[in-house]
Amino acid sequence: MHRGSRDPAPGPRVARYSNRARYPETVERSWPLTGRDDELRRVAAAIRPGAAGIVVAGRAGVGKTRLAHEAASLAEGRGVTVAWAHGSAAARPLPLGAFAGLLDVPAGDAAETIGRALDQLARMRPLVLAVDDAHLIDEHSAIVLHRAVERRLAPALVTLRSGEPAPGTVTALWKDEHLPRLDLAPLDVVETTGLVARVLGGPVDSESARRLWVLTEGSPLYLRHLLAGEVSAGRFAASSGIWRWTSEPEISPGLADLLEQEIGGLPPKVQDVVDVVALAEPVAVPTLSALTSPDDVEEAEGRGLVRTDGLVARLAHPLYGEVRRAAMGTLRARRLRGRVALTLAEEPDPIPRAVLTLDSDLPPDPQMFLRAAEAATRLYDLPLAERLARAAAATAVPVARLVHAATLSWLSRGEEAEAILADLAGSAPDPGTRAQAQLYRTGNLLFTMSRPEEARQALAEADATGAAPFHVAAMSLALAVAAGDLTPALTRGPRLLHDELPDDLARILVASAVSAAAAVTGERALLDDAADVGGLTADRVPTVIPGFGLADYQVLGGRLAGTPDRADVLAGRIRAASADLPGPARLMGLVVAGHAALAGGRVRDALILLREAWAGLSGSGHEFRFRCRTLLAMALAQAGQATQAAPHVSGVGAERHPAYRIFEPDDLLARAWGAAAEGSRTESLGHAVAAAHVARECHAPAFEVLAWQTAVQLGDESAALPRLEELASLSPRAVVALAHARAWTADDGAMLCETAEAWTRLGDLVAAGDAAAQAADVLRRQGRQGSALSAAALAERLAVRSGARTPAYAIAVRPLPLTVREREIVELAARGLSNKVIAERLTVSVRTVEGHLYRAGHKLGVSERTALPAVLGIE
Repeated sequence: MHRGSRDPAPGPRVARYSNRARYPETVERSWPLTGRDDELRRVAAAIRPGAAGIVVAGRAGVGKTRLAHEAASLAEGRGVTVAWAHGSAAARPLPLGAFAGLLDVPAGDAAETIGRALDQLARMRPLVLAVDDAHLIDEHSAIVLHRAVERRLAPALVTLRSGEPAPGTVTALWKDEHLPRLDLAPLDVVETTGLVARVLGGPVDSESARRLWVLTEGSPLYLRHLLAGEVSAGRFAASSGIWRWTSEPEISPGLADLLEQEIGGLPPKVQDVVDVVALAEPVAVPTLSALTSPDDVEEAEGRGLVRTDGLVARLAHPLYGEVRRAAMGTLRARRLRGRVALTLAEEPDPIPRAVLTLDSDLPPDPQMFLRAAEAATRLYDLPLAERLARAAAATAVPVARLVHAATLSWLSRGEEAEAILADLAGSAPDPGTRAQAQLYRTGNLLFTMSRPEEARQALAEADATGAAPFHVAAMSLALAVAAGDLTPALTRGPRLLHDELPDDLARILVASAVSAAAAVTGERALLDDAADVGGLTADRVPTVIPGFGLADYQVLGGRLAGTPDRADVLAGRIRAASADLPGPARLMGLVVAGHAALAGGRVRDALILLREAWAGLSGSGHEFRFRCRTLLAMALAQAGQATQAAPHVSGVGAERHPAYRIFEPDDLLARAWGAAAEGSRTESLGHAVAAAHVARECHAPAFEVLAWQTAVQLGDESAALPRLEELASLSPRAVVALAHARAWTADDGAMLCETAEAWTRLGDLVAAGDAAAQAADVLRRQGRQGSALSAAALAERLAVRSGARTPAYAIAVRPLPLTVREREIVELAARGLSNKVIAERLTVSVRTVEGHLYRAGHKLGVSERTALPAVLGIE
């Protein structure tokens, strides 16, 4: 059974009501022809005057007719008449039925009727003869079409459905090489995503787009019907600027009718074949034949309803299954699922049999449900794991209740998890179970429910049982690091890494705590050791959800050390493991990948990933949203998107999670970049310096290096230089950061350009761009205009690569005859701040602000405040 069939939620339901009046205009209007540029050029060229024409073939809904109409419109724009003939089942019994309404030919014998039809077509030139659904035209019409092509009366534009029988004279058009044939493929996932984004007028969540593509298999016709119904019903909606599927879809009546026409009337035994596959695909062909019959399987395949590779059978189109599941009824579905479940073995994968059994008329099997829940957890499929664990826990077996509570906690359903765990902690008959319940409570109370004091109390109670000492030790390290105390992880952590830890969860907890401490202290060997113990090696990823936190710490280590390539490889594996999953796992994978992109200075890439993650996390209680918000605020600010960054920056300052104290320097750096994006240099430097001081107080020198580096990028090298000299041996980042500070202090443009190259080699494109921009500023002030232009060009190239638009870049590409303070005040005024607010932010008097604005206006030749945004290039 493939991964999609493991999703416990039901598939799209067939809606028996219409919401058509509520369809948004963007979905209702004519859709753009996305992903067909090459095909359109080919068809348009084939029907130019003097050309023979073309046959466009493809399966139902793939867009043949739409492509033909687009090409015909281009021909009409050149003054050519397009004559349309249409094949249909209703007109097929009538001679020349396809040309009804186009040609006026009196009844007669066949040869005379065909001859008159060709004469009329000849008199209509210049002409394009377009025949839609040519597989359905009658024999007389087919002969007219064939002879018109043979005689080159007009270029012919012919569409037909692949796999359908057609008149021999139609198939001869390409078999005898009268016309070329273009087989139109369905849209791929990228083309589908682009089409939906254009229709909706905004970016689309990648998983939602993938689900649309999987369900429609790239059919524009099915896509349009499905999307229109989902947007109208509010199930496909914009969240934080990203269009997302927020619940399970329903199949609209219009789409259901289309699909039922495709399926057609089915004999009962063939219907059994389709229904079994719809409920349990992929189904082994021998199993399917045994449950139905080989003849019926062959007939279903011959009708184009199922497809096989000789080993397994799947539906010919996913939406066929949605229609059949909606039509077959609950009792029939449960009986058929039970029949299939009995044919499946539990090993090596218990999930297929467990899911089918759970939804069947078979008696429940709690032990199988528990094994399947644990397997689903290892695959990060939390919604399915929770459903299976809930079924297993119905027997009140303690281990099943523990697994159920864990999945609830990881799904941010902390109160439900706490109710189960508190009960277990007080009622379990043995110390081991009570200890495990308290340990799970500890994690749930801290990470999911943000109640650190209660978490510490639960850990103390787990310790008091005397059971699970390794788990208690592992969790104690996690709590210490969460509170910003690195000492236990650095002193006891390395030894615990090499103890015989009892399971993956204990290993992940220890590895995460040690990774966090090693990342911020610059202990790279220890960081690598923790990655290995935690399962983050070249061919593995962690098998439990806390592994995402481990991955984030490891990415942080690469970022702080100045080795972002290592972080990229790790994040790529984590994202690949979670990309197609429902629930929070995919969103956590996006955050880790976004962090890795930001580590390499690829701001544009980071924004795509983090915006999508935020759209899913922002309305949830999931703790990863705190990391996502900090990283997104930083990326938006570095991209120069001050307005969009502002609410995220404000949220970073106003709301914190107790499990993320170790990230406090990152929060301050996000605020520093946010203030910088608004033009408040003084405030931004204050946050950067504060981040450095906090990092030093927490004994996190690697974070301190990044903070001082940020201060240098924002324009203050004086405070940074002494500490960077002391920290220079810590990491590759520290070495280049020191060179940057020295070059900026010395006003050495050439050295700043060399630093830009060093940052590029290290993999920090934003810092590289800032060093080049600062070089351009220095060289310009020194009157070395040629060198300044070269440095500014380098800054521009780096900005194009990274997507960053920092204050240093702004000065390089738009130099103004202003002092640093004047430019700061002018930029704040240009963004709409009053003189009083500017004075408060810069801790100066209103009169000082007024004086700077007066002098700046005189230098810029601007007398009105409203003209300042244009001067600064602020949109």
